[in-house]
Amino acid sequence: MLLSDLLAEAILSTRSDAIIAADRDGIIHFWNPGAGRLFGYSREEAITHSLDLIIPERLRQRHWDGYRRVMETGKSRYGEGDVLSVPAVRKDGSVISVEFTVVPLQNEGHMIGMAAIMRDVTKRFDEMRALKRKLAEVARTSNKSHDA
Repeated sequence: MLLSDLLAEAILSTRSDAIIAADRDGIIHFWNPGAGRLFGYSREEAITHSLDLIIPERLRQRHWDGYRRVMETGKSRYGEGDVLSVPAVRKDGSVISVEFTVVPLQNEGHMIGMAAIMRDVTKRFDEMRALKRKLAEVARTSNKSHDA
C-alpha cells in the first residue's frame, strides 16, 4: 500500500475530528468515527440521512439557502482556509459549538456535494463568552465609579 493511501485511510478514520460528506441534496454519504464521537450517531444511523441531523432547527433555512447556492454556482462566499463557527446538535439534543472547514466535491467541474471537517470548540466558546461577560461587567463598574 502506498504512503498516500495509508495517510488517507488514517485521516479519514480519525476519532479526533469529524469528517462528513454529503451529496448535492445534503444527504450524508460519509461519516467517520470522529463524527460518531462528536455527534453521538453511529455511521449506520447517519448515512443516507439529511444534514438536518446535526443542524439546529432555527438555522436550517439559512443553511439550506447557502448550500443550494453553492451547489448551483460551485462558489462559496467563504474562501479556502476559512474556518466557520456554528452551533450543531448532538443525538441527545444538546447543542455544541463546532468549527469547520468545507471542501467542495466536484466531478468534471460539476458540484456533486460537500465535505466538512469539524471540531468541537464548545469549551473554548463558553470560556470566551464568560470572559466577555466579565469584561463588560468590569467596564460597567469602571464607568459607574468615574461617573460618581
